[in-house]
Amino acid sequence: MTLSQILTPSIEKAVQALFGIAIDKVEFQTTRKEFEGDITMVIFPLLKVVKSNPVELGNKIGNYLVENIAEVSRFNVVSGFLNIVISDQYYINFFNEIKDDAKYGFVTPHIEDKAVMVEYSSPNTNKPLHLGHVRNNLLGYSVAEIIKASGKKVYKTQIINDRGIHICKSMLAWQKFGNGQTPESTGLKGDKLVGNYYVAFDKAYKAEIAQLMGEGKTEEEAKKQAPIILEAQEMLLKWEAGDEEVISLWKTMNKWVYDGFAITYKNLGVDFDCYYYESNTYLLGKDVVQIGLEKGVFEKDPDGSVWIDLTDEGLDRKIVLRSDGTAVYMTQDIGTAIQRVKDYQDVGGMVYTVGNEQDYHFKVLFLILKKLGFDWSKNLFHLSYGMVDLPSGKMKSREGTVVDADDLMQEMTDTAQKIAEDLGKLDTYSPEEKVKLYNTIGLGALKYYILKVDPKKRILFNPEESVDFAGNTGPFIQYTYARIQSIIRKANFDFSSKSEIVTLHEKEKELLKQLELFPEVIQNAAHNHSPALLANYTYDLVREYNSFYQAVPILGSDVVKEKIFRVQLSKKVADTIAASFRLLGISVPERM
Repeated sequence: MTLSQILTPSIEKAVQALFGIAIDKVEFQTTRKEFEGDITMVIFPLLKVVKSNPVELGNKIGNYLVENIAEVSRFNVVSGFLNIVISDQYYINFFNEIKDDAKYGFVTPHIEDKAVMVEYSSPNTNKPLHLGHVRNNLLGYSVAEIIKASGKKVYKTQIINDRGIHICKSMLAWQKFGNGQTPESTGLKGDKLVGNYYVAFDKAYKAEIAQLMGEGKTEEEAKKQAPIILEAQEMLLKWEAGDEEVISLWKTMNKWVYDGFAITYKNLGVDFDCYYYESNTYLLGKDVVQIGLEKGVFEKDPDGSVWIDLTDEGLDRKIVLRSDGTAVYMTQDIGTAIQRVKDYQDVGGMVYTVGNEQDYHFKVLFLILKKLGFDWSKNLFHLSYGMVDLPSGKMKSREGTVVDADDLMQEMTDTAQKIAEDLGKLDTYSPEEKVKLYNTIGLGALKYYILKVDPKKRILFNPEESVDFAGNTGPFIQYTYARIQSIIRKANFDFSSKSEIVTLHEKEKELLKQLELFPEVIQNAAHNHSPALLANYTYDLVREYNSFYQAVPILGSDVVKEKIFRVQLSKKVADTIAASFRLLGISVPERM
């Protein structure tokens, strides 16, 4: 139980006993640093029902708590705030309860609870994953892990955009310019090879447009009449008609891309429980349109197209079926959501990790599913996030200027190597240990830098800044974890027994207060779909630990009970750092 949960019923009793009034809510806040106290009760709301001044009211409640609640040792009142000091014994008891709990902060799912499906990544199969995909994957994976830790079953999924004109562009360019190249013959990852042909198509397309414009065509006419785009459109029609040769090439090149993606996902440290492919889902939803027409949710225009009118909801009219009977993306998304609940019948909600340029799309999608009568539609969430920029500016995949995810990860590892070597801390490491450590630090820096920012905010990503060993960075937190492991290795005594300490140093108490917040932070991060809450909590925990480390001797204490307790406390901090970072998808090094 948290302090607020412990104190609330006692304060309710106090108000009833002192003033004969029943209250159903007590407001708490963190005690300000300049005042003594571990938690603060806000008195002002009580003045609406109790005729008194705030200081007198606070003193009466404070005295009641000291006399009746074992956990409360003393108090002070500042204006309308009752600052409550909690006894050392409360924190010592709390620590003894959690110190050996390997699952501290984590909630085990109940079998009867509904599961959550989290969608992320969802790339196109015509190019490698890039910096934008990195933020998407890190957010989606971490949110899935946090929701799981909060006590829900989770399925991680993605829908792969493996059909459409963009795929045909890569296929056609390979046919024209590829000379039979394969990932094996070139030594390139398959996604990179296919991406090169996407770029090659664009160059050829632009050259043809320029030629046609030189012959007197307008730019719009040239774009439509360029032979290579007409060939790509013809290829798409053949694919939709099931042409064996086109389908065979499509399967071959997609396989190259999937193999390449698998390597990137492994290096990035993310995984999936199930996959959906647009080539299988693009016809889904058309049957739902008919049901929606019968229910009056949709309306048919004279040309045969089907729409939904959402103007009463502050939105606009949205098409769900073209006049020729073909589906739009919205139709597919409706059908795919319904299919997922059919496939995984314990799913009661979904999280879509998609950039903020799709905010409107998901408002419409969720509203349509609600109007169609699906009760799980109230548990749909769009994990909307801002773009990631580099100092060099925006990226464009058609022009081959995208920051490749693999290259970025390698750059992070190289940056970590350079900084670590400059610091000269790794003289005793073997070459293999160094390589592993550079990777752990580099990827930790990348992930933490991205995840510490609220998802909705746009990020300017600076690789060198992210690998700084000081400040709010992944390496700073990893270094503190490694420092604690060093302390534990040097502790040549048994520190496994129950703590017998009876009084706490102020820094020990502050650290325990920070540890006590961990379960609540996990729940808040899950509720808000925000890894940033967990990342910044971990930084605060580390800062508190370093303050403790500087203020009190640990292994150097002359009092055996103190020494044992401080090693135990250090270990629990390290365990909590590791647990928190695990939810963020970040590894921690034993030495650094």
